Amino acid sequence: MHKRITANYGRKLDMIYYDVTNYYFEIDMEDDLQKKGVSKERRPNPIVQMGLATDAEGIPLSYEIFPGNKSEKLQLRPAVFELYSKYDSERVIAVADSAQNTGNNIYYLDDGNQGYVFSQSIRGSSAAFKQWVADDSDYEWYGQEYKRKSRVERREIQVDFEKAGKTHKKKVYVDQRQIVFYSEKYAVRAKAKRKAALLKAARIIENPSAYTRAASYGAMKYVMNIEFDKNTGEVKPSKSVPCLDFEAIAEEEKYDGYYAIVTNLFDEGKNKGKYADGQIIDIYRGLWRVEDSFRITKSELDARPVYLSRKDRIKAHFLTCFISLVIVRLIQKATNHAYSPEKLIEAMNQISCAHEGGNLYLFNYRSDISDALGAAFGIDFTKLRLTRSEIKKNIADVKNT
Repeated sequence: MHKRITANYGRKLDMIYYDVTNYYFEIDMEDDLQKKGVSKERRPNPIVQMGLATDAEGIPLSYEIFPGNKSEKLQLRPAVFELYSKYDSERVIAVADSAQNTGNNIYYLDDGNQGYVFSQSIRGSSAAFKQWVADDSDYEWYGQEYKRKSRVERREIQVDFEKAGKTHKKKVYVDQRQIVFYSEKYAVRAKAKRKAALLKAARIIENPSAYTRAASYGAMKYVMNIEFDKNTGEVKPSKSVPCLDFEAIAEEEKYDGYYAIVTNLFDEGKNKGKYADGQIIDIYRGLWRVEDSFRITKSELDARPVYLSRKDRIKAHFLTCFISLVIVRLIQKATNHAYSPEKLIEAMNQISCAHEGGNLYLFNYRSDISDALGAAFGIDFTKLRLTRSEIKKNIADVKNT
């Protein structure tokens, strides 16, 4: 598939976007693949996880299925190095969210001469990093609602090394470029999201026994003096009175609207201008295409819930979904991204015919989207009637596209 896509569409492999999601099963029992883990949808069902890699245009490149209880942080590096060696590409730049921003990923990608662009959690960062973010100096304003700044910092990270079959951690120092920006639009969104969580927190404080760990998701970080049973997820008896954690709320408010990105791509030498702050931010923003691909597989391609139990059939199910996703993305590219996957799939499902009589078949659906599909693939969907031989020719032409 990659060879055909490269030949027909000129795919480039200098930029790899990577993310992980999971898919739940309508079963209760676990096995070596279907494991209970941290569900993206907060369900108690067993799950499998998928690591998906796409190119810069959002066209899927590869995927891997792994058990639901396995850490997603361990999957990025093998995926990048496999793609680098398998496809004999140039230096790969891995773009991923903060879940992949670990000492091991940073060190081994850098040491292997591969690039990375990761988001950086501000609230979970060191005190020194938070202080730099909150310091108003050195920010450059773009208009009245957006500002940004950057620096190159020598950063201390913890890295796992193997020796004599044993793993030990070691402090390592790496040079890293850090970019932080503030958006008024992001700040308004963060405040609205927290307002909803605080309303939920108030309801939990008023009646703690009505909530479980799962049901209180997103609100408990603002609540003090409530604990949950690790086994049942229900509220444990407490002598303390539940209340809002105003210090936690105030600390979080400091960073509303701020977003940070870290990378080993430096804007100097032959890369001057190629990796300016704005370009790095644009590179990271392209990650939405992977997230959108997961949404498409779950909503449009019915990848979940999974009703299968045999491992070979589970793998076949996800292979089918992956190929379907590739085809949808290629159709989007062929139609200049004018239509969403949902609209394209809906239109293609509508293009059908009924036997009218003799050698004629009636096509009673036509839209702007079907016309665009026809123009992209050399098929005239404007005709109301086609013969059997004309239909067969259209099918043969599409197979050769």
